[in-house]
Amino acid sequence: MKYISTRGGIAPVGFREAVMMGLATDGGLLLPEAIPVIDRATLASWKGLSYQELAFRIISLFADDIPADDLRRLIDRSYATFTHPEITPVVHQDGLYILELFHGPTLAFKDVALQLLGNLFEYLLHESGQKLNIVGATSGDTGSAAIHGVRGKENINIFILHPQGKTSPIQALQMTTVTDPNVHNIAARGTFDDCQNIVKALFNDLAFKEEYSLGAVNSINWARVLAQVVYYFYAWCRVSGQENEQVVFAVPTGNFGDIFAGYVAKRMGLPIDKLLLATNENNILSRFIAHGDYSVGTVVSTVSPSMDIQVASNFERYLFYLFGEEPARVRQAFADFAASGRMEFTEAEMARVREEFLTRSVNQAETLATIAAFHAETGYLLDPHTAVGVKAAQDAVAPDRIAVCLATAHPAKFGEAVEKATGTAPPLPASLQGIDRLPSRCEVMDADLEQVRRFIIENCRVQP
Repeated sequence: MKYISTRGGIAPVGFREAVMMGLATDGGLLLPEAIPVIDRATLASWKGLSYQELAFRIISLFADDIPADDLRRLIDRSYATFTHPEITPVVHQDGLYILELFHGPTLAFKDVALQLLGNLFEYLLHESGQKLNIVGATSGDTGSAAIHGVRGKENINIFILHPQGKTSPIQALQMTTVTDPNVHNIAARGTFDDCQNIVKALFNDLAFKEEYSLGAVNSINWARVLAQVVYYFYAWCRVSGQENEQVVFAVPTGNFGDIFAGYVAKRMGLPIDKLLLATNENNILSRFIAHGDYSVGTVVSTVSPSMDIQVASNFERYLFYLFGEEPARVRQAFADFAASGRMEFTEAEMARVREEFLTRSVNQAETLATIAAFHAETGYLLDPHTAVGVKAAQDAVAPDRIAVCLATAHPAKFGEAVEKATGTAPPLPASLQGIDRLPSRCEVMDADLEQVRRFIIENCRVQP
């Protein structure tokens, strides 16, 4: 399996190199040259597999330059850190299926990919003898999951930027209370998009990227998306009654990475009827699907802060397919977007989008009301991001259809919103008890590219 860039400017590379490259050197995102298609007989044979075995079957299709025994060990080690034996269990509540993705070390769906990516990095660096300086931006969950994926690992330094005061208190503590010497937190005075723009600028400075051995853990790294493809297959295997039964997946998303993993699963042959993209007031993606309007607005702070994003970095991967796998068209679209803050699409392109996606934008009042009503009716607590997906499914999916809502975080990570909705604070899991009393370390600075660059230079491990 070889990987190419959405912008067409690199020679094809193997999976190992794709993982270490992160962002393609031409500024694009990496994708497999061809997505393998799973036939119905194979899909049926996967129904009884454990999560780990299913992950091996799927990931090995895309990572054929890692020996099978090594890949199995990496997968087993990555999911040994989860507290539920099924890794991503599915529960049935009030006519909907909830895919619980929050049983990892930081109680968020990002753990599913970042526990594996951390082990992949360590494995590849041990073989090459190189060092890696990971740089990433987070709106909340990616940062803590990435930090917990690589804390204390040899040959790795990690620098995570988050917008100061714009994550939940628990999200911030899960990052800043990790004080391993190889972990560096930066709280930037600005928005997530400011943080993301700084990270992209650092990676697009190819000389700096090479000199300081930068690596990516954001969902610009293909391995992140690939690991998330697995749980779409796992959920379908748990809820479908027939081998061709169509399922709707409701996905709360801000950066398009999680829902793009579902799109890959659909292209692989998983019987997905529609992917329901659920957003909060920061609804650039919802406006795109509903009206063909992909234009930058102002970021609004909400009770679902991980989705408080305007520019979705993974959207480029989908555009590559929407534009007929023509890199020149992708390059032009992003040049136009940089100049005008918007993209234009043809009627034919938008017709294709609506064949594959539904969308709903859910505001804060609706989110809190959904948490309250769902808890009153079922006793089940939703975090505010999952509540966005549940409300979208309640509005958009017919009762006779199977709907799976991705539960992206444990409700205790957003206790203030849950308590506001229900009148009761969610019980804290063991991993969060006393977290506010732990020592913490974090650098606060302006959302300024040169300040961040200097901090990395002063604290990183330069390759010999």
